[in-house]
Amino acid sequence: MAEGTKQFNTLSSQEQIREILSSVYDALVLKGYNPINQLVGYILSEDPTYITNYNNARSLITRVERDELLQELVRNYLERDD
Repeated sequence: MAEGTKQFNTLSSQEQIREILSSVYDALVLKGYNPINQLVGYILSEDPTYITNYNNARSLITRVERDELLQELVRNYLERDD
């Protein structure tokens, strides 16, 4: 069995990260948390208790590596239209 280089569809990955962030954000809002503060706390500490279990948000956020989250957040910030 030959081991080759695996290619991942970055666009699909970006879309998945956006969907996860959006779902987690919505769950935090619905539970009455400040979603920005909670997400920053999670990213800085990698402590999943910053994210509510509501709507499976904690499980969703842990599917994405912190560096991928940061990359997507920075990319989205820099690419947005003002």
